[in-house]
Amino acid sequence: MRRSDDLMPRRRLRDLGVTIGRLPTGRYNAITDVAGVRVGHSTIVAGEGPLVVGEGPVRTGVTVIMPHEGDIGLEPLFAGSHMLNGNGEMTGLLWVKESGMLTSPIAITNTHSVGLVRDALIAYEAKSTRRPELFWSLPVVGETYDGWLNDINGMHVTREHVWAAIESAAGGPVAEGCVGGGTGMICHEFKGGIGTASRRLPDEEGGWTVGVLVQANYGERHLLRIDGLPIGELIPCSEVPGFREARRDATGRDAGDGSIIIIVATDAPLLPHQCERLAQRATIGLARVGGIGANSSGDIFLAFATGNRGLPGAEVSSREIASCRMIANDAMTPLFEACAEATEEAILNALCMATTTTGIHGRVIHALPLERVRSLLGT
Repeated sequence: MRRSDDLMPRRRLRDLGVTIGRLPTGRYNAITDVAGVRVGHSTIVAGEGPLVVGEGPVRTGVTVIMPHEGDIGLEPLFAGSHMLNGNGEMTGLLWVKESGMLTSPIAITNTHSVGLVRDALIAYEAKSTRRPELFWSLPVVGETYDGWLNDINGMHVTREHVWAAIESAAGGPVAEGCVGGGTGMICHEFKGGIGTASRRLPDEEGGWTVGVLVQANYGERHLLRIDGLPIGELIPCSEVPGFREARRDATGRDAGDGSIIIIVATDAPLLPHQCERLAQRATIGLARVGGIGANSSGDIFLAFATGNRGLPGAEVSSREIASCRMIANDAMTPLFEACAEATEEAILNALCMATTTTGIHGRVIHALPLERVRSLLGT
């Protein structure tokens, strides 16, 4: 039985010589290529050995996306969401759908820390707001389940972790793999986690940028595809072990198929229904890698657009008339293509950058073997 290739340094997909799609990337090939978007992580790794609930081992964290450099409550952005399969949670989506606006930072964590992270976002905004008499918040917090590797019931994510992720949020390159909310995640039975990518449209198609960030924690091995090649079939669990058989032995039932959270950002001037349409196209990128929206999967996607800045927020009279722009629906197709390509590559970057991880009870989830992938792809 062959193990994953941990001797080769972790590299992003393009550093392996693999190019997804036809469109060029932004400078960092990251969601932060959309001007003003920042990302921060808090990563929590502690302990080893048998699980002691409340003590560990701990393999978890939180990732925060700041949608622009200002106060998102005072200056909201148009946004929309899409659900491929609903066995998951993203708080705040009812208000996003009703108002068409994103009014908070976006956080991603593990399933059992959603409530605390939501409350921590509110507390952070409350302490720093210039509008205490008007302040209210319905934050957006998504989750995926990391309980195979992490003491998920120990509730190890704290307010301080969330605040640290906010305060460390920055533009430029984004840490990927076993970081932040992705620390304990599994993707196609390899180690998964956080991944990001971007695409820039040609000037004649608007020159807009689309950036994507994923927390990838889904999928069976045999479904994995890289640039169309059935990598999951070519590197089966008999070669690099997965976890489904072990989980079946431990729990007496088949393993679920996990979840994925996908956040899409663009600088195009989109209206809320156009953001919703863009979010839906993340499904295409997910499908190309091997996501099928399984019954046990939470596949939840949110898109926001920074192309209409200056929309009225909490301090503006409800009777004020706001002006905004939109691109023609006929011009949406290039954005759809960009979203699909960036989503596909973001998931693969999560797989390529994640490292082999040992969690509770000594359970091991192996990293995608990069040297093997290169040989199969001929790069």
